[in-house]
Amino acid sequence: MAKRDLAPGPDPIDEGRARLELEFEQPYLIGPLFGDYDRHLVMIEDRLGVHIAARGSRVMIEGEPDNAARARDVLVGLYNRLDQGHDVDAAAVEAVIGMASQPQLDGIIADEVASPPGVMIRTRKKTIVPRSKIQTAYMQALGRDDMIFALGPAGTGKTYLAVAQAVAMLISGQVDRLILSRPAVEAGERLGFLPGDMKDKVDPYLRPLYDALYDMLPTEQVERRIASGEIEIAPIAFMRGRTLSDAFVILDEAQNTTPMQMKMFLTRFGMRSRMVICGDPNQSDLPTGTKSGLNDAVDKLDGIAKLSMIRFTSADVVRHPLVGKIVEAYEGAGA
Repeated sequence: MAKRDLAPGPDPIDEGRARLELEFEQPYLIGPLFGDYDRHLVMIEDRLGVHIAARGSRVMIEGEPDNAARARDVLVGLYNRLDQGHDVDAAAVEAVIGMASQPQLDGIIADEVASPPGVMIRTRKKTIVPRSKIQTAYMQALGRDDMIFALGPAGTGKTYLAVAQAVAMLISGQVDRLILSRPAVEAGERLGFLPGDMKDKVDPYLRPLYDALYDMLPTEQVERRIASGEIEIAPIAFMRGRTLSDAFVILDEAQNTTPMQMKMFLTRFGMRSRMVICGDPNQSDLPTGTKSGLNDAVDKLDGIAKLSMIRFTSADVVRHPLVGKIVEAYEGAGA
């Protein structure tokens, strides 16, 4: 654990700045904490407007008092992740910076900055920990509730974390199969006639779900489980008339369903199953004037017991920092 100064005074030379000092107890974690050529420290300096000087396991942070405190929070949060056995890369640094910059933390070390104990998903290829405060709440809901609506912009981890939880429950025997579905709606283009059999025609729409699966399981396991029926990836139209029991069911891009499609899908829910509906209410590709089934369901179902509504914002985007700014720009323009 890092030793930290919790009540620093202002710099006696410049009353508008503060200097904080940190000392880390495990020297072997310093390399991955700082990154190659100190690139993680440089990211923190650039994002928070501070100066960081390191000597051995001791770090001095100088900057505006709030920014210096948040930089300290970030370093301690990253160190704690390493100490818990998790990797730290550029994406993790960006995520922790975003979490430490949330106003409600007020520059104080909080559990949300590090990985909260027990909030993680283990798959064959990786262990996944939350990268934002809302991701923490989402992962807790995925492990607890029967039905979860994950609402928000691209890049917040809605589908990725749902697939991770589904894979974890499949390999542990908590469910017998995974069913992953999307509406086959064109995103503004006219793709025309697609050659091949039915699988060839619908696979382009379902590729993001395959990508998430291959990130969680070895390729041969994904292909074997698809061949055996343990994992099914299909357009929403293929769900009609079925009862989905003993399954983890995910509907992705749910904003592109109609109200009737959404009702049909939700009423497929069977015993001992879990269902996650992911989508961005502000990004429908349906024809102009067609109401989104996702928005309709949220209006009708919000407040039902054992049904969680998790709402992400652009602040929860865990892709490149520019993605969050792009989302904010489009939302501000009403697009």
